[in-house]
Amino acid sequence: MKKISTIVLTILTVATVYGQNFEGKITYQNSYKSKNPKMTDQLWTSMMGSKQEYLIKGGNYKSIANGTLVQWQLYINKDNKLYSKMSNSEKAFWSDASVQGDKILKTEINKGVTKVLGYKCDEVILTCKSGVQKYYFNSALSVDTKLFANHKFGNWFEYLSKSNSLPLKSVIETAQFTMQSVATEVKPVKLDTKTFELPVGIKTEKSSY
Repeated sequence: MKKISTIVLTILTVATVYGQNFEGKITYQNSYKSKNPKMTDQLWTSMMGSKQEYLIKGGNYKSIANGTLVQWQLYINKDNKLYSKMSNSEKAFWSDASVQGDKILKTEINKGVTKVLGYKCDEVILTCKSGVQKYYFNSALSVDTKLFANHKFGNWFEYLSKSNSLPLKSVIETAQFTMQSVATEVKPVKLDTKTFELPVGIKTEKSSY
């Protein structure tokens, strides 16, 4: 269970005009292919969620999933902490985002590999100790990479430093499963800063994973 919890925390960790930083919501459809004989594709999908809403404003982001285990994840930039809320605990567990927890062995960039929602996407491939991570992006969904310079967790800054953009598609391979996440909607919208605050009264604790 500890190994699964570690994977869950890591996996949770993804503009209206070109040249502007994207603010708004991206909706993703997620699917899983299990490599664990004790876990079916359907069980992984149910636990992790088949649908994910990703909200971003400046250097803060929040991810909301429809999983039976995974509920939401919140990155608060000023603290450089990544909070994860699971259904099996009333607490939100936080991770120090400056801790990478992985090792990147090779990085590749390929141009014009695929299209997602009409966006022509380039590809970043990170070959890591944990597995292979592939991201597909278009600069229309640009971000200020400097805001995430200390977000090493999940190899997030490493990816952003090559793309300067949010992914429209990703394929993440681990020892336990392969996850594919594909954007189904991109909605630029001004978001309330309160969206990126912890719920009032929620207890937090440092993650042990």
